[in-house]
Amino acid sequence: MLVIIDICRMVKVVLNKRIGIRVANGHPWIYNNEVASVSGEAKAGDIVDVYYSDNKFAGRGYFNPQSQIQVRLLTRKHEEIDEQFFYNRILQAWQYRKLLGYTENCRLVFGEADNLPALVIDKFNDYFVIQTLALGMDIWKPAIVKALNKIFSPKGIYERNDVPVRELEGMQQIKGFLSEPFDTNIVIKENGLLFNVDIENGQKTGYFLDQQDNRRAIQRIVKGADVFGAFTYTGTFEIHAAHYGAKSVLGIDISESAVAQANKNAALNKLDNICKFEAMNAFDVLKKWGKEGRKYDVIMLDPPAFTKSRQNIDKAITGYKEINLRGMQLLRNGGFLVTSSCTNLVQPDQFLKIIDDAAKDAKKKIRQVIYNTQSSDHPIVPGWENTHYLKFLIVEVSDK
Repeated sequence: MLVIIDICRMVKVVLNKRIGIRVANGHPWIYNNEVASVSGEAKAGDIVDVYYSDNKFAGRGYFNPQSQIQVRLLTRKHEEIDEQFFYNRILQAWQYRKLLGYTENCRLVFGEADNLPALVIDKFNDYFVIQTLALGMDIWKPAIVKALNKIFSPKGIYERNDVPVRELEGMQQIKGFLSEPFDTNIVIKENGLLFNVDIENGQKTGYFLDQQDNRRAIQRIVKGADVFGAFTYTGTFEIHAAHYGAKSVLGIDISESAVAQANKNAALNKLDNICKFEAMNAFDVLKKWGKEGRKYDVIMLDPPAFTKSRQNIDKAITGYKEINLRGMQLLRNGGFLVTSSCTNLVQPDQFLKIIDDAAKDAKKKIRQVIYNTQSSDHPIVPGWENTHYLKFLIVEVSDK
């Protein structure tokens, strides 16, 4: 599919005098209440030119009057948006990952942080999974696939657009092949370990690459330890713990299919004699086992996002505090809590305060061992909250 943009007939979007400072500071999102006028006929998904109220050029991006985010800027320059534009951006993203050492498995494109808003591409060795989460990006899907084929000659490309956010853009949820069909159950290698990835039916794009560096961070604290992990999904942290010398490892997740995959992963790495997984509700288990007096040397908590809405942020904070308090109560004196939050709306300072408050209520003393964010293939742009979403923390927990 060839998409041609007539620059001479470009629609002009003029912003209000009062706009979010983030726009002037480089963030690509422009909300509908920040738009003063639209000159010309613009259909949803069209490329438009954006100007500040003083008629200075702000950038060029795609437009959707149906969306709360009316414009997402692709560039701050007067450059043509065409197939070559997307090829260049994806190539730049790949060169950046290679420079940092992410060559086998990585988030190849991380949306706004790679100047390709609403586009996610995960690379699993020779297979690629794409999400186009806004209409303006979805229109360019053929150009994106063409660029991937040109740069990588991949074995397969799959789209995981079965996400509700697309409906806010007037699109349907879909998933399927963007290449010749292939077996969507693949095996990847991470930190010397093997993991099954279900591209078609796994969560998100099939695997959580954002914790790949953090999984190495546990290697010294798990040696000879009894380890318990909650919200384990397919067992990546737990299997790393077993690999790094844990005495025993138990992981739980509410999803029976995830637990089956986790046990399969343990067997794949010949660690199923150390590492076991069971389908259980983490909230119930943490509370029950704490009352029963069970104790572990290391507790690992890697829950899913507790909210994507500011309206429910208080409930999310309560949930994070509860699981971390319960986790601390399950630790032997001097044990380690490994805990994460991928809720974008819970900022780093707030997350650290939650852990501190949980320790106080549990009557425990904590010392920070390490604090990390997501792996560097998910780059963070200062001031752009949506790019800084993962908080990863290890603390030593002692009796007061």
